[in-house]
Amino acid sequence: MFKISSILSKAKSLNKTIVFPEAEFSPRTIKAVEILLQKRICNVILLGNPDKILSMSNKLKRAVIIDINDSILVDEFAEKIAELRAHKGVTLEIAKELAKDKMYFATMLVLSGYADGMVAGAESATNTVLRPALQLIKTKPGIKTASSCFMMVGTNKLSFGENNVLFVSDCAFNICPNAEELRDITFATCQTAKSLAGIEPKVALLSFSTLGSGGDKDETILKMRQALSLIKEQDKNLLIDGEMQLDCALLPDVAKVKAPNSQVAGRANILIFPDLNSGNIGYKIMQRFGSLQAVGVIIQGLNKPVCDLSRGASVQDIVNISAITAIQSAE
Repeated sequence: MFKISSILSKAKSLNKTIVFPEAEFSPRTIKAVEILLQKRICNVILLGNPDKILSMSNKLKRAVIIDINDSILVDEFAEKIAELRAHKGVTLEIAKELAKDKMYFATMLVLSGYADGMVAGAESATNTVLRPALQLIKTKPGIKTASSCFMMVGTNKLSFGENNVLFVSDCAFNICPNAEELRDITFATCQTAKSLAGIEPKVALLSFSTLGSGGDKDETILKMRQALSLIKEQDKNLLIDGEMQLDCALLPDVAKVKAPNSQVAGRANILIFPDLNSGNIGYKIMQRFGSLQAVGVIIQGLNKPVCDLSRGASVQDIVNISAITAIQSAE
């Protein structure tokens, strides 16, 4: 059975370095960093005024603290930003201002190899965290669409599936992905599932319809069918099926009735939602009323890992995501 502790142990073995740009004004981040350092889950870089940060905790002796206002890296990063964004009219003068921004500076630490990953968002909006990453780090080769997923883990109240874990996407990032974007989201989520939980993906493309039961005219049904075709075209061996209703995807008894010939129905461990509305609502229903632990937001598809936390993230959420970010950096 899958346990969150396995992710923490794996991250610890990798000895990666994670940068936290919000440390100076995020007590939750400081508390999480204390745990990360105490358990040696990862090395830590904090951005901000050293005196202010150290006044928040006496357990940060092993953390590297960088004050952007005094850092010699600003000029180095500005030159690189100007180079990467020249096609968008970014001059060296503009780039210097961007390099002094904590999110851009942290992103450049990752891009330049000073850090292996970045974790932020406890105190900042998604656009603020991810814009620099999308502009500078960009997506992996072959993937045009960055996306997100949540890892849903069974608890004492409810267990399910082959090993008690389920990956759901996209529940936090892409509002209404088209078929091509759903293809990218699917492959990225499969990679995340393999990396974090070691599972063999069984993917259900979700809908209000199961294999034609909703007809042949609805745009959302047709989109999921087109996505299925594109995915199979790229990977004929991936276990995937759709369009499919949620109960058919997860419950063997329902699958026997609705999709008796499907290799995925009743056994799915990856759920791909048709849009952000259904995905966000769906994972929160699982979390709040289904007694599943939601681990995320996990950002996927980027060349180097940058994590956007929920602003409601708990200290343990930040610890978990930091460990996941460390693992992603080793892929």
